[in-house]
Amino acid sequence: MSERLAVRARSSDAGLKTRAEAVEADVWAPLGFLGATEAHSRHYDRLLGEYEDLQLCLVDETNDELLALANCIPARWDKISDLPNEGWDWLVESGGRRFGATGNVLGALAISVPPGQRGQGHAQRMLREMKGLCGRYGFEALIAPVRPSAKCHHVHEPMADYIARIDPLGRCFDPWLRSHYQAGARLLGVCARSMVVDQHVAFWETWAGRPFETSGLHAIDGALAPVRIDLESGFGLYEEPNVWVAYAP
Repeated sequence: MSERLAVRARSSDAGLKTRAEAVEADVWAPLGFLGATEAHSRHYDRLLGEYEDLQLCLVDETNDELLALANCIPARWDKISDLPNEGWDWLVESGGRRFGATGNVLGALAISVPPGQRGQGHAQRMLREMKGLCGRYGFEALIAPVRPSAKCHHVHEPMADYIARIDPLGRCFDPWLRSHYQAGARLLGVCARSMVVDQHVAFWETWAGRPFETSGLHAIDGALAPVRIDLESGFGLYEEPNVWVAYAP
């Protein structure tokens, strides 16, 4: 069955680019509040266009269906063991403002798999493909601010405690973080302010589907940490923690 699957760069076909954008938008729609980080708003779409050879699509060649996407950009950082606390936002800012083609590391931004295609190993395949890109382009490492997939069910637990959890088989509890470890990733630590969204209370009420009647910490669906609502200022602050991992090329 794997013979019918092909990995193509988004740059290989203008139609593929359009379809990839639609798939990514659909996959991340339930977490659309993440698109309101300053880094995402200012740089993300442009970066994917500038580095189209680093945006990968897994295609079923029997029906030309898109099964998974992987998005990467170059960045620069000279001490891989001590990456910035700003995580994903820093990675996008780095690619967008300063380093561009002079980057020494390949930064993984996202892997997107449509709901109907999950559980078939496509995400793991795209991890391998990103590692392959890292080697082919001569980057020193592949780095990723990982968004643990089950952390949203433990929203009030500190990320450092969450990633220390193990399952009954003695493995990392979180399935997506576990997939990274199985693919050869090395844990570097928590990036506590990986994606920061500072928006009006009305913005957060829309995503929460309810009004906020008190200031304080409030959980919303899909978030990995609570949103800090301040009714006096009229703003809510979300600081999403992620987990830095790195792969050797």
